[in-house]
Amino acid sequence: MNAAPEHVQPGVRGLQAPRVVRRVIELQALSDAERTHGRRLALVPTMGALHDGHLALVEAARRRAETVVVSIFVNPTQFGPGEDLDRYPRTWQEDLAACAAAGVDAVFAPAAEEIYPDGDQTRVEVTELTRPLCGETRPGHFLGVTTVVAKLLVAARPQLAVFGEKDFQQLAAVRRLVRDLRFDVEIVGVPIVREADGLALSSRNALLDPALRGEARALVRALTTAERAVAGGERSSARLLAIAHLELAKARRGRIDYAELRDPHTLEPAPERLVGEALLALAVRFPARGEDPRASVRLIDNRVLCPPPGTEEKP
Repeated sequence: MNAAPEHVQPGVRGLQAPRVVRRVIELQALSDAERTHGRRLALVPTMGALHDGHLALVEAARRRAETVVVSIFVNPTQFGPGEDLDRYPRTWQEDLAACAAAGVDAVFAPAAEEIYPDGDQTRVEVTELTRPLCGETRPGHFLGVTTVVAKLLVAARPQLAVFGEKDFQQLAAVRRLVRDLRFDVEIVGVPIVREADGLALSSRNALLDPALRGEARALVRALTTAERAVAGGERSSARLLAIAHLELAKARRGRIDYAELRDPHTLEPAPERLVGEALLALAVRFPARGEDPRASVRLIDNRVLCPPPGTEEKP
């Protein structure tokens, strides 16, 4: 285990492959040693298939801690029946190379039975924050997410953990989990990283054929159009959602899971007329590349709409 040298810039090290850790007890020993030497440890939980969005999380972690651990674990309990667990991209060698180039110190890559041992019965649930949005359309998803995050925090014992804001509801649930169970860890959110065409980076983008990639840009157009409407004085939630739906309808083969306006702090429904910030959250399913016509790729995106101070509201 190599301690990060002082004043290292994110992504500059890349000279040595990170240590690969498979066992929880080994990761805990690593974390304890770092604490003993006064080094802050940051955890970046991922399911692999790393892209620039994940590497932005690593960069945020390296700015805040001397030691960075990336977990790579495709968590089976957050996938429901008929979802894409078997098709989820697994790119171990590429992921390890990306971690080395980004200056990651250790990669935690456990087997499923290491996280969920034989006879496992325990789940950790955040209730109200996980009911709407993805919680409504993917029953059981967040129970798997919050359980695995709790297990990873116990395994890594980090001072901070870094998550992306693309999974806005997940970030909110993790923050509530940490607050309610009094985990001694700081949760850091990192803004969405986008491709050149505006599409939010996702491991699932690779499952779309080129034509569907073009259709998927309807998500970011819906967000941008609604944001411009708010800047122009629109405050009606119904009209803003209608604007978003109009853009999403241009994705001919997309099926909307949800398009909703929510309070960004509580995830309660936004008021009929916006008086402050509102989260516009979208989820759309597209047919997956391949022979199975039932397979789908579910993309999510969001933006917090902020009425500018001093702008005149439309009647």
